[in-house]
Amino acid sequence: MSDASHEDSDPTDPTDSTGVAARVRDDLAALDGYRVALYAAIIGMTVFFLTPIESGLVTAFKTNPGGISSTLPFAPPPPRFFTLEKWQTAIAALGRGMVNSALYAVPATIISALFGSFAAYGLTQADWRARYKAPVLAMLVAGIFIPYQAVLVPLSQFWGAVPLAELLTPLWVLGVPQSYVGLVELTITHVAYGIPICMVLFRSYYRNVSEEMIEAARLDGATFRRVYRRIVFPISTPMFAVVLIYQFTQIWNDLLFALILVSTESSPAAPVVLILAGLGESMEGQDFALRMAGAFVAALPTLIVYIMFGEEFAEGVAT
Repeated sequence: MSDASHEDSDPTDPTDSTGVAARVRDDLAALDGYRVALYAAIIGMTVFFLTPIESGLVTAFKTNPGGISSTLPFAPPPPRFFTLEKWQTAIAALGRGMVNSALYAVPATIISALFGSFAAYGLTQADWRARYKAPVLAMLVAGIFIPYQAVLVPLSQFWGAVPLAELLTPLWVLGVPQSYVGLVELTITHVAYGIPICMVLFRSYYRNVSEEMIEAARLDGATFRRVYRRIVFPISTPMFAVVLIYQFTQIWNDLLFALILVSTESSPAAPVVLILAGLGESMEGQDFALRMAGAFVAALPTLIVYIMFGEEFAEGVAT
């Protein structure tokens, strides 16, 4: 009778305990040394990467210095050391900086992605002579390998020579603070620095676009611009997601250019990274709980962008 009941069990039915047990036994029997090692490595890497995040998160809920010095780094705080004050302080301190960062990170991300797409389309689909195409491509690719530190002096000299504040006089007349000229400089700088990597990413994507589809559109009388607008641009959504997430994360987290062009966290136009760099520091020492809370608050926009374009990002990476 037990054999009959075993034969009638359904391994795919989660309510059938006999079937579930049989499926577990089959899965365990199928495990070999390679799979065990693979799963162990995956679990180990997961723990390795998540442990600092967990430690920072629980630290942000601890009082300073009592909660930090009296508990283990990875242990959640007991009730007497638990506080939300650090999060409230971090949000109040970083709010202005997050708005300032969004004012240049969003347009710089969109513009660099569009220009990178235009450049990639021109380099893959336009009728170029080989002797002209290769140097242009080489110059754009070379821009990827120039480190930020190598352009700091030329960058500061360039913006020192360009009278951008005078050119933007209409904005100051409208009531925009003149200190925001640094955000305009940051926008232009990140656009120029982001176009090469955006072009390379889009070029690898456009090289796989069906040539027959492009040729059919041209035979129907579509112009070069119309082909991009009606065919290439609509199918570029996955790669746009990849580029937008990458560029926004890079621009939002960049501290070096912000230090050169805005300089001080006390400026009304200070980005969030500048304010975060000095958050929790005083003559008495560092408030690590406040710094951890500030780090998580500052990271929220990049997390939101990834959630918004997550599916397209996965599709773009896979292509």
